[in-house]
Amino acid sequence: MADAIVAEGLVKRYGDVAALDGVDLTVPEGTVLGLLGPNGAGKTTAVRILTTLLRPDAGRATVAGFDVVRDARRLRAVIGASGQYAAVDDHLTGAENLEMVGRLYHLGVKRSRERARELLERFDLTDAADRPVQGYSGGMRRRLDLAGALVADPPVLFLDEPTTGLDPRARTSLWDVIAELVGAGTTVMLTTQYLEEADRLADRIAVIDRGRVIALGTADELKSQVGGDRIELSVTSAADLAAATRTLAPLAADDLQGDAAALRLTIPATAGTATLSDALGRLAAERITVRDAGLRRPTLDDVFLSLTGQQADAKTADAKTKETVR
Repeated sequence: MADAIVAEGLVKRYGDVAALDGVDLTVPEGTVLGLLGPNGAGKTTAVRILTTLLRPDAGRATVAGFDVVRDARRLRAVIGASGQYAAVDDHLTGAENLEMVGRLYHLGVKRSRERARELLERFDLTDAADRPVQGYSGGMRRRLDLAGALVADPPVLFLDEPTTGLDPRARTSLWDVIAELVGAGTTVMLTTQYLEEADRLADRIAVIDRGRVIALGTADELKSQVGGDRIELSVTSAADLAAATRTLAPLAADDLQGDAAALRLTIPATAGTATLSDALGRLAAERITVRDAGLRRPTLDDVFLSLTGQQADAKTADAKTKETVR
């Protein structure tokens, strides 16, 4: 299987700040690479270089066989891209926006119109096809922008946080569209703040922090780096949380994680159910009330926290979703 995207030693600096500091990536044809990382880690910079919107200061990259610097013009004809913010013309209708994209790709008037109608139906925008986009909700604008990235049926697709601002139904629908495209041979590079999205869609995941790729593998491979099962338990008060933290500290060494807002503790279950039984016994002996407790496998959130030292920034994306007028 050939590689649709290859990046070797990509560097991009802004003054003394290295947005990218030697990034190496490969994405085989017909697969999805998920890019995860904290805000400012370099994900969007990498996408902008690979889509010819930025020139790297060092390193090289090819997409669909075209060098992103030397062959930038030819490369733009064979890729689709959707950024973090919907790039649509408010004064045109939804259909006119997509037809315009088709004309820019030299599809011709008839094919551009046909493709626009196909995508409006696919993204549940048929009823709004002939309305000016300035009257669209945030979620509708986002879906229209994503449709625009698919007008030319590109073999390589770059999606920078594509489902931010979408309600859960629209997000799931887009996941189905991406899965269909990949099944038909499209290569996708996806940045996302939703770890569930990466877990579901990505064949491989690259974790970027401070401009460097710090981990690369399948979701299961990354989870295995974090360790085995976890005990997750919640208590009924802040006082109980503090007491539970002290009581269970000997079991967790340096790996105990507390969430004061949720009154929750997470610790490694080195011996599975035996560790859970031990933990509950210690808490009962201290008369600490446990609201619920259980064992769970590591998640990508655990991976993210372990590798970057912070939680994935899903709160921002969730807040944007709640603001969407559906």
